[in-house]
Amino acid sequence: MRLRGSANWPNASRPPSIKRFAPLPHVGNPTRTFPPVKMVRVMSDALDSPSVHVPVLPEEVCSLLLACDPEVAVDCTLGLAGHARLLLERSPRLRLIGLDVDSHNLSAAAERLAPFAGRIQLVKANFADLREVLTRLQVEGAGAILADLGVSSNQISDPQKGLSFEVDGPLDMRLDENLTTTAADLVNGLPEGELADLLYLQSQERLSRKISKRICQVRRQGRINSTVQLARLVAFAVGQNPDAHRGRIHPATRTFMALRMAVNREAASLQRLLAQAPDCLRAGGRIGVISFHSGEDRLVKDDFRTRSRAGIYELVTKKPVCAGEVESATNPRSRSAKLRVAQRESSP
Repeated sequence: MRLRGSANWPNASRPPSIKRFAPLPHVGNPTRTFPPVKMVRVMSDALDSPSVHVPVLPEEVCSLLLACDPEVAVDCTLGLAGHARLLLERSPRLRLIGLDVDSHNLSAAAERLAPFAGRIQLVKANFADLREVLTRLQVEGAGAILADLGVSSNQISDPQKGLSFEVDGPLDMRLDENLTTTAADLVNGLPEGELADLLYLQSQERLSRKISKRICQVRRQGRINSTVQLARLVAFAVGQNPDAHRGRIHPATRTFMALRMAVNREAASLQRLLAQAPDCLRAGGRIGVISFHSGEDRLVKDDFRTRSRAGIYELVTKKPVCAGEVESATNPRSRSAKLRVAQRESSP
């Protein structure tokens, strides 16, 4: 099999009047509630702490998406509801639909958004299925759509997710527990050439050949199953000391990013979201996407510009909106964030 993009990788008008949004944790089964999660209370109480996830570009997101005065907004990447809560606070008439594939995040977000219970619906779903979700909820068009493509800090810090090379854990990387392919499956199962292609195409890792070759050499001696094992292996493969990266970008950063994106089919899901978005927005509605690396930003930029030339979108942001000096200093995660916004034109 030859890699041609992430989609090849296994496990990649005005809306109707909505008078009442009852809390709905799961569209498929309205009576279902999410089971208690031990980490929910700790995270909920600490959301304002700088050590946990802080939403990026908060003022920019609110001002740009609420400018069209939406009745219904969709947060496609709910996470811990940082952006969602801000939007609900700023617009008392807003009804919000929140999507996430992580059940733990949905539980935490439900608690975080409890004061807005009558105005929210939370759905366990991938944003690639946005059109299907809105159809089931009988929402003909949203006034705003937001997608923050970053990973929540709580997901990175959870060893069981296998997203961090700082804390040892299983080489998993699935954000949705229903997916079946893990990062360990890719690392230990892909041929050397395909693994190198994955690392390069998903995260632009320039040393992908060296890294893939070293991985294949090591796995012949035994299966690679832990995050720290892989991180140290990658560091040695590129000629760096794995214990001497403090204060610098870890040499395994792009490798971990590429594997996470492939496991969760992130690029393919983004492409599906972008393709569906025009049909999911009412005339005058806006879509905003926050990306964190050049590959994602390029997909968003190209899609918005293509649809702008076709008369489907008007570009609200000609260039990406980035964090200012103050936010960059207080929230390091915001330094690589790029927000692009487009507005749905009226049908001809």
